[in-house]
Amino acid sequence: MSNTAAKTWARDAAQALYDLPFNDLIFRAQSVHREHFDPNRIQKSQLLSIKTGGCPEDCGYCSQSAHHSTGLSASKLIEVERVLAEAHRAKEAGSTRYCMGAAWRNPKQRDMAALTAMVAGVKSMGMETCMTLGMLSPEQALELKRAGLDYYNHNLDTSERHYSEIITTRTYADRLDTLANVRDAGVKICSGGILGMGEEAQDRIDMLVTLANLPEPPESMPINMLIPIEGTPLADAEPIEPLDFVRTIALARIMMPQSHVRLSAGRTEMSDETQALCFLAGANSIFSGDTLLTTDNPEDDVDAVLFRKLGLKPEEPVMQEAVASHVAAE
Repeated sequence: MSNTAAKTWARDAAQALYDLPFNDLIFRAQSVHREHFDPNRIQKSQLLSIKTGGCPEDCGYCSQSAHHSTGLSASKLIEVERVLAEAHRAKEAGSTRYCMGAAWRNPKQRDMAALTAMVAGVKSMGMETCMTLGMLSPEQALELKRAGLDYYNHNLDTSERHYSEIITTRTYADRLDTLANVRDAGVKICSGGILGMGEEAQDRIDMLVTLANLPEPPESMPINMLIPIEGTPLADAEPIEPLDFVRTIALARIMMPQSHVRLSAGRTEMSDETQALCFLAGANSIFSGDTLLTTDNPEDDVDAVLFRKLGLKPEEPVMQEAVASHVAAE
């Protein structure tokens, strides 16, 4: 689904929406959502860590940073065959998109053959493919595109104003450059942020304004609630108020009406009621499976119970068989 007709957002217009009475904001968001999506369908994605720990970046929230003492050991890139076996299981469990993440500043060229084999293998199963590997050069983005990569995840995390409070080893411009390289290669963008990192409401709004005003907004937008991890600088961060989290979801839906808004990390800490409000506000994608890289995620049976309560059903798979066959033939 294309976002090419997206409008340019002024910051004061976004602020005015965020500040609406809660009922009015949710009504606006749900109305926009219904124009573009089935309100009772939720996309299910699954995420696999293909290389864990030892990352040279100092992201203050991350258990995988080599700068923090979290007790997590660094691992090597896992075998292609294992990735494809896990992807097959995810498809059988109802996931339509498979995401693969590596704790790197950027992938090294020696790893590209394995990465492209993973993408091609998952694509041949008829699933959407997504990777998050850190910064990408234009050449690497093109290589992954040729292998069949549909989406690349590279979060902005927060506003440009608040960014230096969270990360010092990479600039905000670095992140925007990677998003540009991905888009120029013809790969769809998955980019969002993390709430509850000591930011203010203005930072959440500014992050969404930046994303909405990209040359083309992200087709997929993960909104995470911080999971404080012992040993990281944000271990004692004050949790975000649930209704402020819902407000941000609603604003994202209104500003980027054709994007999948993914309720990502932090769902284990949310009540059923908070998650229901997020879906009402326009969230229409979740991660399934019991882990997200290194943190817990609600188990499939827990999600199934919640879906039954709310009358929600998994989104139908995108028809990719023709594309998958083409990739396999190449």
